[in-house]
Amino acid sequence: MTLHTWLLYVLTVCVISAIPGPNMLLVMSHGARHGLRRSTATMAGCLCALLLMMGVSAAGLGVFLKAWPTLFDGLRLAGATYLVWLGVRTWRSARHASEQPADQAPQQAFALPQRSQWALFRNGFAVASSNPKAILFAAALLPQFIDPTARALPQFTTLLGSFAVIELSWYLVYAGSGAQLGRWLRRASVARAFARVTGGLFVGFGAAMALLHE
Repeated sequence: MTLHTWLLYVLTVCVISAIPGPNMLLVMSHGARHGLRRSTATMAGCLCALLLMMGVSAAGLGVFLKAWPTLFDGLRLAGATYLVWLGVRTWRSARHASEQPADQAPQQAFALPQRSQWALFRNGFAVASSNPKAILFAAALLPQFIDPTARALPQFTTLLGSFAVIELSWYLVYAGSGAQLGRWLRRASVARAFARVTGGLFVGFGAAMALLHE
């Protein structure tokens, strides 16, 4: 792989990763509700799911899903259902918002049980893996930057490692932005609006995925 090819790949991934989607929305939401440190579990879950999906795409699952549209549609609808459920759950959490003193943590604006790191990781993993199109995307993107005349494994490792660093960097940006918004969530009205907006966006992402046709 030449330096020019790698730089082109890095630029492409930087732009694609920066575009807001369910992963970034979840990371920002958790950053606002749970703080930057605890939301690292969410980031880890999202990243693990994406790296796993990119790995299976390299193994040919992307081609398999494209050849079997019924299976792809089933996975797509399952993912859409999960996103809609998550959106409804987030929307309904607005009813638990209450005014908090200024010295309390941002997430305490929601009278919800404290979630474990493992629960945050699972949530991130589930959201990131809810869209099977990521497999097809990786199957279509990665081969464009691999030199067929050179060994594939070192190139794939380089691309995957670069993707992980770029994706994690954007997670930190979104989670950090959410954490900065956290202090405003001490106000019940803002907390309710935040829950309803993020919940509505998750439902929107799920509906868009359900209506998507290959």
